[in-house]
Amino acid sequence: MPNVEKITIALTPELANLVKESVEQGDYASTSEVIRDALRDWKHKRALEKQEIAHIRQLWDAGLASGPG
Repeated sequence: MPNVEKITIALTPELANLVKESVEQGDYASTSEVIRDALRDWKHKRALEKQEIAHIRQLWDAGLASGPG
């Protein structure tokens, strides 16, 4: 895998066991794959949250621009 940076993370025993179990059950080939997949999901979730916030701001601005109620 090109341009890979190794980092160390600390997990609670519960999360560490979940990661290990996923690998042992064959869901993932390595613990790194589990973490990468989780981070991709987290990145996608954050992008969706930002879109939702932008949409709410647009609605808010439209409401303000529409004049008094």
